[in-house]
Amino acid sequence: MDGTGLAMIASGVVVGMAAAFTGLGGGFLLVPLLLFLGFTAQKAVGTSFLAILIIAVSALFAHNKLANVDYKYGLLLGLGGIVGAQIGARLLPEVPADLFKKVFAVTLMGLAIYLLVKK
Repeated sequence: MDGTGLAMIASGVVVGMAAAFTGLGGGFLLVPLLLFLGFTAQKAVGTSFLAILIIAVSALFAHNKLANVDYKYGLLLGLGGIVGAQIGARLLPEVPADLFKKVFAVTLMGLAIYLLVKK
């Protein structure tokens, strides 16, 4: 395995821990990393979702063992998420890469500010 593969595995470990700890899914870390590595916005998002799927399934098993899963609400959120994901995936190719990066950055900053000031 080359250095890039090892770096991806190491990044996956960090993202997996962050996702399992925060419940944010890891995309907030993976997408910027993939953009930094030269991926297009569309490829970064798509690749991130594959990684998040694998990470989320693993985290679900761990949280299930700790009785931290509400299946009813999780399934309802997931059903809505299926619809939203289909819409979002079809809209993303229409968004210029520069605008995507700015919207993503503003979203992350907004989330950070919310978490800092929330009581």
